[in-house]
Amino acid sequence: MISNEIKNIAFLSTYPSKECGIATFTQDLVREFDKIELFNETKVIAVSDKAYNYSDRVIMELCQHDRDSYRKIADAINNSPIELLMIEHEYGIYGGESGEYILDLIDNLQIPFVTTLHTILQAPTKKQREIIRRLGEKSEKIITMAKNTIPILQSVYNIDPYKIEVIHHGVPSRKTRSREKLKEKYGLSGRSVVSTFGLLSPGKGLEYGIEAIADVARDHKGVMYLILGQTHPGVRKQYGEAYREKLVGMVEKLGIKDHVRFVDKYLSKDEIIHYLQLSDIYMTPYIEKDQAVSGTLAYAAGYGRVIVSTPYGYAKEMLSGGRGLLAEFCDSASLAAHIRYILDNPEEKEKMEKRTLSVGKTMMWKNVANHYAKLFTDVLGKSGIAESMVI
Repeated sequence: MISNEIKNIAFLSTYPSKECGIATFTQDLVREFDKIELFNETKVIAVSDKAYNYSDRVIMELCQHDRDSYRKIADAINNSPIELLMIEHEYGIYGGESGEYILDLIDNLQIPFVTTLHTILQAPTKKQREIIRRLGEKSEKIITMAKNTIPILQSVYNIDPYKIEVIHHGVPSRKTRSREKLKEKYGLSGRSVVSTFGLLSPGKGLEYGIEAIADVARDHKGVMYLILGQTHPGVRKQYGEAYREKLVGMVEKLGIKDHVRFVDKYLSKDEIIHYLQLSDIYMTPYIEKDQAVSGTLAYAAGYGRVIVSTPYGYAKEMLSGGRGLLAEFCDSASLAAHIRYILDNPEEKEKMEKRTLSVGKTMMWKNVANHYAKLFTDVLGKSGIAESMVI
């Protein structure tokens, strides 16, 4: 039986106009929720580190570095029509050591909440471990985007396995032109395109990607590497454009200016999808072994791209079953060998694309939002707020 009762859900997260992957994630998810009639328009409590130009969807602002704000927001939620809070968690978006102020909010919250973890570390600091342990203890459910993090959540953070739910990172659905038509639009006709997108920071390992392209370009004269995205605001604030300038200097020193193109801007979703659709290979040469989830890799998988990646946890899970190739960490020769293999074997490339797309179709936001909706109604039903229902 489906309940006719309309639910009031709010998300605690960063939110556009803040330029942040989690902000975009939340925007995509709440927009999809608007299409589900069981919910009123989903509201957002935005985590702010400065003044932003928010839409009317944002009903409250949590001041990231103001500890009192966390208790005040909890009180405001308790006295509002909100029935369930969805917390998007990443250590860096909350105040205090490793974002510990979030604990002040959950300690004062009187409604049920669910937490999505965007970073799950295998070797956390004592403070990081305590924060996730407490979130796991008080949350109705803990959402992770990768199955291989479940043992980590249980053994490292002592989270009850019955509380853990795996839900894919969502991918926006768009119909676009063919790969060749898009290459023509962006001046890349006849090129073999390798791409990486996202906010630039040293942990992305792009120097190894550039060295790999220099290797591949010796016998694949048409290869082009697109490095898509601006420098991460936090990195730029502390170090300026030093990392990007280092990468540009490498390109010049290696003599591959005709094979590497920087697109220094915060990309719209349509631009991201266009660049993915025209790419022959998507590469994540990340150097962080603990990276549990990569939104950029999720997008690439969603659109059926062949992926070459270092073997961080999310990549190992997403590329299993012949859906891509795993290179060694910090090893440009290994990356180059995999890129070369794909370019030299178009039939294998086509098979990998089909395998990846079969999983990617399940990651579209409509399917992901329905999974969240079922979870939320189950939680509300268990809390005695809503009737039992099936979506």
